[in-house]
Amino acid sequence: MEGSNRKAEISAVSAVEIIDDHTVKLVLKAPFAPLLAALSDRAGMIVSPKAAQAAGDFVNRPVCAGPYKFVERVAQDRIVLERFADYWNKEAVKFDRIVFMPIPDSTVRLANLQSGGLDMIERLAATDLETARNDPRLKLSTITGLGYQSLSINVNNGARAKNPLGQDPRVREALELSIDRAALNEVVFNGLFQPGNQWVGPSNPFYVRSLPVPARDVAKAKQLLAAAGAPNPRVTLMTTTVPEMMRAAQVIQSMAAEAGFDITIQATESGAAIQASVDGQFELYLNRWSGRTDPDGNLYNFVSCKAPPALNVARYCNPTVDEELDAARIAGDAASRLAHYVKAADRILTDRPLIYLWHPTWLFAMSAKIGGFEAYPDGLIRPQGMTMQ
Repeated sequence: MEGSNRKAEISAVSAVEIIDDHTVKLVLKAPFAPLLAALSDRAGMIVSPKAAQAAGDFVNRPVCAGPYKFVERVAQDRIVLERFADYWNKEAVKFDRIVFMPIPDSTVRLANLQSGGLDMIERLAATDLETARNDPRLKLSTITGLGYQSLSINVNNGARAKNPLGQDPRVREALELSIDRAALNEVVFNGLFQPGNQWVGPSNPFYVRSLPVPARDVAKAKQLLAAAGAPNPRVTLMTTTVPEMMRAAQVIQSMAAEAGFDITIQATESGAAIQASVDGQFELYLNRWSGRTDPDGNLYNFVSCKAPPALNVARYCNPTVDEELDAARIAGDAASRLAHYVKAADRILTDRPLIYLWHPTWLFAMSAKIGGFEAYPDGLIRPQGMTMQ
C-alpha cells in the first residue's frame, strides 16, 4: 500500500507465487535473514486485498484475518472490536467484544481499573507496581520488552538540525556522558527497566559486548563541549505528555545541566510528536520503539540511508553503516551477522543519531477475575485463551 511503513520490512520480497490452496512461494531479490521474523510480526499480518479494496479506506476500516472484526475507532477515545465467528481457532476466543481505550495518564488508568471501569491495563507505571500488587482485586503480569527508549537527535532533517547538537558529534557524546542510565532507571522506573546503549538489550545475543553502557562522566562532557566551542548549548527536548516520559525528560534535563546543557522540555501529544519528528520540527526527541524479535527490525529503518523518512527521523546516513547492515541481512548464520553489527555499532555509537537509554518492561495489571493471560515480549495482547470469571 502506498505510504506503508511496513513495506521496507519485507522489501526483499519481489514476488509471491501461489503454488496451491495452502502453499505460497516467496521470491526474494537476495537472501534476507530477517524474513521470518518480519512475517511473524506486523508486516506478516494477513490482509485480503479484495476486502481492503472493497472497504475503500483500509487505514480507518481495516479488514484482516484475526479473531476479531473491526467495529469503530473514535480518535483519542476508543477502538471497538467484535468476535469473528469464523475464526479458525474460535474455541479459544471467549470474549464477544473488546474495547481499547487510550488513557495517557497512568494514575487515571490504575484508578479506573481499581474502580471496575476497566478490566485490564497495559503500561502500568513502575511507581504504581506495589499499589497494584497489594490490591487483592488485581493481579499482575510482567515481561522485559523487545523495544527501547532513545533520544533521537536531528542531524540532517531540515533547519532544526543546524545547531551544535545536530552538527557536532562531540556535543552528542557530551550529552550521552552527562546521563546516568542506572540512576535514571531507579528514579523514574523504580529500577524495573533495563538500562542499555544499543538497539537490543545487554542480554540479547546480538548485543555488541565490546561497546558496553558508558559510565557517566560530567568532567569529560564539559571538556567535549569546550572543544566544540559550545560550553552551554541550548536544546529543546520534545517528549510526549505521558507522565513517566515527562519525569524521564526532567531527570535528563537536570543531569545534562551539570555538564552545561540548557534543555527546554517541549511536552507534545503523542500523535503530534510523531508528526513533528517526521517533519523535522525537533532538535532532540525522547522517542520510543516497541521492538522487533530480529535486531534488523530495531535498527535498519532508523539509521539506514534507504530507511523510510517516517522512521529515520534524524535523517542519518552513513554508507559504511548501510554496507554492514545490508551484509547482516544476507549473512547465513548468527555469528556472521553479529560481526557485521559490531562494525555498524562502532560507527553508529560514535555518530550518535540516537542515544539509546533503556529497554522497558511491559507491566500489565488486570482484574483478578481474568484468567489465561500470557505476556509476550512484543507487548501485544493476545486474547486467545483469556477468560473472565
